[in-house]
Amino acid sequence: MSSFPVASPLPVPSDHPSRASGRIGVLLVNLGTPDAPTYWPMRRYLKEFLSDRRVIEVPRLLWWPLLNGIILTTRPGKSGAKYASIWDKQANASPLLVITRRQTEKLAEAMAARDPRLIVEFAMRYGKPSIAERLDGLRAGGCDRILLVPLYPQYAAATTATVCDKAFEHLMTLRWQPALRVAPQWHDDPVYIEALASSVRRHLAGLDFEPEVLLASFHGVPKTYLLQGDPYYCFAMKTGRLLGEALGLDDSRFKITFQSRFGKEEWLKPYTDETVDALAKSGTKRLAIVAPGFVADCLETLEELGEENREIFQHNGGEKFAYLPCLNDSPEGQRVLEHVVTRELGGWA
Repeated sequence: MSSFPVASPLPVPSDHPSRASGRIGVLLVNLGTPDAPTYWPMRRYLKEFLSDRRVIEVPRLLWWPLLNGIILTTRPGKSGAKYASIWDKQANASPLLVITRRQTEKLAEAMAARDPRLIVEFAMRYGKPSIAERLDGLRAGGCDRILLVPLYPQYAAATTATVCDKAFEHLMTLRWQPALRVAPQWHDDPVYIEALASSVRRHLAGLDFEPEVLLASFHGVPKTYLLQGDPYYCFAMKTGRLLGEALGLDDSRFKITFQSRFGKEEWLKPYTDETVDALAKSGTKRLAIVAPGFVADCLETLEELGEENREIFQHNGGEKFAYLPCLNDSPEGQRVLEHVVTRELGGWA
């Protein structure tokens, strides 16, 4: 029986550029953070964030004068004061940056034990380190395949989609693009739901009181986004329902709300602050809040939920209040990240 000759590899020209390859990158991407809680770093951060057409869908002719004439003049000072109240002075960074770095380091260690080809990094959609910078770094490190993981359990155009926009925008500038996968939402993944429930039980056990009501507060978006087809509301509601069921709480003891509204238009309801106010005025004395949509504590959880809503509750007759931390880099949180990444690397690693 005849056999085909085996071709020998072609010689590589002496002037051929060398390029590392064969490695697999994992890029975790969170929202972002200012470099400091002072005026100019806050202004740079807010300008990048509020200039994103996915975040603010108001026509540019209306939005730009408002943004540049009023908001970027007054808001950096107000937001900076809020950031200063939660700033990690030891690390000289926001809690979001500190926690995301720890999540990345722990995940990198866990994934390297599974496959030494894996490199895990993190980026921020707004601020530093940028998505473009990290993609270039992974590519320079030999990653010709990259898994992009937007750190949002519930997909929204203003979060997950804008991460993808920025990543693909950078890929458009590259002659040799890596293969790219994007991890989808994990809003109803059993591993995620059990991690949330376990974390809530653990933190409730550490309180000196038993809450009468537990609120699950998700970041809000304008109602028009939902009406135009954004699935975020449905994903958030399903996460909340599954968490309530896992905890064995009925509708009288577990409620889903939405926070962080901005401007005068209607956002997703019920609003967290109005619900907290109403509960206190109706006689609820003991309240706890958890934020299932955030993978790491940040301004919206530590300051808005932990400080502003505590004040609302206690000012209107409430007595005992607790904000329950996000999954962060806890064993439950790391289990979720490792599960999602392992699931989405199927066939690669």
